[in-house]
Amino acid sequence: MAGKQRTSADGTVRFTVLGPVRAWRDGVEVELGSPTRRALLAMLLVNVGQPVVISELVSALWGQDPPDGAVNIIQRHVGLLRRLIDPTLSARASGDLLVRGSGGYRLEVDATMLDLLEFRDLAANAAQLAAAGEVARATEEYVRALELRQGPVAAGIAEVTRANPLFGAVEREYALTAQAAAETALRAGVPERVGSVLADVARHAPYDEALQARLIEVLAASGRTANAVEVYRSVRDRLADDLGIDPGPELRAAYERITASAPAAKPRPAAPQRRGPAQLPADLPIFTGREAELARLAALVNTPDDPDTLPDTVLTVVSGMAGVGKTTLAVRLAHDVAPRFPDGQLYLNLRGFDQAGAVIEPQDAIRQLLETQGIAPDKLPSGPIAQAELYRSLLYGRRMLILLDNARDAEQVRPLLPNGPGSMVIITSRNRLFGLVTSAGAHFLPLDVLTPAESRAFLTARLGEQRTAREPLAVSELIASSGGLPLALAIVAARAAIRPGFPLAAIAEELRADGGLDAFADVDPATDTRSVFSWSLSAVTPAAGQLFRLLGLHPGPDFAPPVAAALTGMPVRNARLVLNELSYAHLVAEHVPGRYSQHDLLRTYAAELADEGDPEQMRAATVRLLDHYLHSADGAMRALSPHRVRMALPAPSDGAQVLEFADGPQADAWLSTERTVLISVIEAATRRGFDTHCWQLANVLDRYLDRQGRWEAQLMIQNAALSSARRAGERIGVACALRAIGFTYGRLGDHDRGREVLEQALAVFTELDERGGSAETHRLLAFLSNVVGDYDTSLAHYESALDIYRLAEDEASQATVYNEVGWTHILRGDYQLALMRCQEAVILHTKLGDDNGTAAAWDSIGYAHQHLGQYHEAIACFDTSLRLFQQIGDRGLQADVLQHISQSRLALGQVEAAREAAERAASILEALGHPDAAKIRAEFAEASAGR
Repeated sequence: MAGKQRTSADGTVRFTVLGPVRAWRDGVEVELGSPTRRALLAMLLVNVGQPVVISELVSALWGQDPPDGAVNIIQRHVGLLRRLIDPTLSARASGDLLVRGSGGYRLEVDATMLDLLEFRDLAANAAQLAAAGEVARATEEYVRALELRQGPVAAGIAEVTRANPLFGAVEREYALTAQAAAETALRAGVPERVGSVLADVARHAPYDEALQARLIEVLAASGRTANAVEVYRSVRDRLADDLGIDPGPELRAAYERITASAPAAKPRPAAPQRRGPAQLPADLPIFTGREAELARLAALVNTPDDPDTLPDTVLTVVSGMAGVGKTTLAVRLAHDVAPRFPDGQLYLNLRGFDQAGAVIEPQDAIRQLLETQGIAPDKLPSGPIAQAELYRSLLYGRRMLILLDNARDAEQVRPLLPNGPGSMVIITSRNRLFGLVTSAGAHFLPLDVLTPAESRAFLTARLGEQRTAREPLAVSELIASSGGLPLALAIVAARAAIRPGFPLAAIAEELRADGGLDAFADVDPATDTRSVFSWSLSAVTPAAGQLFRLLGLHPGPDFAPPVAAALTGMPVRNARLVLNELSYAHLVAEHVPGRYSQHDLLRTYAAELADEGDPEQMRAATVRLLDHYLHSADGAMRALSPHRVRMALPAPSDGAQVLEFADGPQADAWLSTERTVLISVIEAATRRGFDTHCWQLANVLDRYLDRQGRWEAQLMIQNAALSSARRAGERIGVACALRAIGFTYGRLGDHDRGREVLEQALAVFTELDERGGSAETHRLLAFLSNVVGDYDTSLAHYESALDIYRLAEDEASQATVYNEVGWTHILRGDYQLALMRCQEAVILHTKLGDDNGTAAAWDSIGYAHQHLGQYHEAIACFDTSLRLFQQIGDRGLQADVLQHISQSRLALGQVEAAREAAERAASILEALGHPDAAKIRAEFAEASAGR
């Protein structure tokens, strides 16, 4: 093992996944606990170094039937895993091993800590030695790598998790390494060094003919020819009995080499002669991935115990977006199961999405299929009904495999289905064909893009292992550019294959330079991404086609039906119906209930169409979209803080579909869901020249992003807002952006710069006679003065704000300032005066019915009692504050109050109750992505040390 060993706070850590999932700390094995936790760790281990998003973990742990609260369950198990790895972790911000990011979790370990990484390092070193001609040393390195395996990858975890393609990819990686080890040992003349480990690998991969061929060669070279012959015969019989196929050329060639001077092996009986056609297209010899999908579909084909009994007919629909590899998968599946259908295989391309629009009608399809059955055209009965009856009669009682490729809809397919048992029908379509699922009992397989591991295997199969292994970063960039879409990957591979001397980094740079869909263009329309996508689009209704084009204006990663309604100007109910049509055609995907997204290349295609659209129509749709987000966000912030005075906005445009919120929790949920989208909308608004929308939306979100601790994002969007406001000549927008920027600098610790920018904002507000803006800026300057301990300056700013609010008769804002003044007195140590000011705030907020302000004031009163050593009184006040914030739905302020409760509980010696409150606070902030989550845990650990 090379490299510096990383440690947790409690010592060294080691994991294994090449076999049972296990963990050690300081050389002592850790009990991982429940099967779910073990499976979760397995997912993190096989994805080592890469973030695994929460949705992927939910799917891997529970498949299609996750429990209620699945995300919370995962979070709890992650917390338990962290503490198992490092028992002191509750005292730390987060582990340096198991970290959160990119919407999921990532395990950061090295080869000294994980057998899989050690295996990869050893195998890579062995390959380098072999390439340099040092085959003896390379063999020893290969043996060391292979001996790390203690059984199947992640042995013992639930099958629903092991069905994840990454586990199969690791198994395949191990098998390929074993083959390389055999070839190197044969070159080195030491085949016996790999004999036992190779035999063990081969036992776990009984149908891997290349691996079995290497085992035969190694056994023969070790003087064990009889054993080699026995292995061949066992594999041959297994292939015949289990799969109904003969050994392939590689396995036969290995056998023939070792038996050139020996009697020929007893031939197996000839397979039954087929009585029907064999029309399947050629299988792709470099097919990779999709192991789980193939296994699932192949398992549907039952073989009855009684050879005279026909099995039930199996109907399978393979559905997915254009270019996702439906036909390739269907052809591979058809070849795999073909031996089980001795009466023949039929294939027909129904041209449901043909570029020329030449869709094959059902009656024409039946006529073609009858002719393949040997019925001459002049012998066909007249009329489509009689021909359909003859077609069904010919299929009845026969074991036929029928592949219907590229179907438009269920109606095109139904007349082509057999009416009796014994057959299998595989249908591919860009549409979902739900009608066949509901009415014909079809098995439905939605085909998604390839995973990163499958995409890497895809490129490796086409470009060779040496070429892809030399440039792993370039391969990763090619995969990211392609978005896992097999069609795009194939185009990338073709670019690289026709220029074998080019480094892959140059191909990646070429893709970046081309940009958009130009990177995946092809002279052949059948493999040009624009053409392929356009055929899907031409098959939908005009309303769906128009929505698809308008979606090119949407800048965010996903959206809800009201957004589609705003883009089109149609009612939400109608927009849902059109979205369902696009989803049916795989032009959008409903990735979670009520939220839709698109593959990156489809988004690029939609954006191109939007750029080519009518400028006035596109502008009107953009205004409706921006108004939807601006006014919905404004309504959400008003629901969260109904008594806060907010800047009035101009009326939204017709058709903007502005959302309304019943209460604070509903508003908070919407803002949390849309936060990333809203930030993207602000960036898009300034980029497209909608300057007023840009600064207004940034101003609406100012307080929300600050509460969330999204200070880097806040700086980014407020600087964009400042540029937009200046460009538009709107001084009020300049002042609002400066105010937010200045306060954010203070949040980030740059207090001098923050005060300077806030004073600039105050000058603009004063110049414009915007008294409300001036008063709020005074309050923010007071806050920054408190942070640096300048309490006199702080109180002076608060007095200026109070003067403005009294003049405006704004009682709600006056009450808020009373509370903030009380907080300032707490900071300067004058707790009795603080209680008086904060109690005035409670009285006025209660009179106004302002629960938000009341909750904040009760928290301040509790904090004053806490500093007076009156901990029971403090906790009672905090409990009142927490209850109100929970009713409002302000999670960030709930975390603040919980932290105060923890401090008082700890002062009373109630350590466990204090720990629970601190952890609740940290968990809330962690869920929000707030940076202070780590700080809370660290502060509690320090405060509780020694208790």
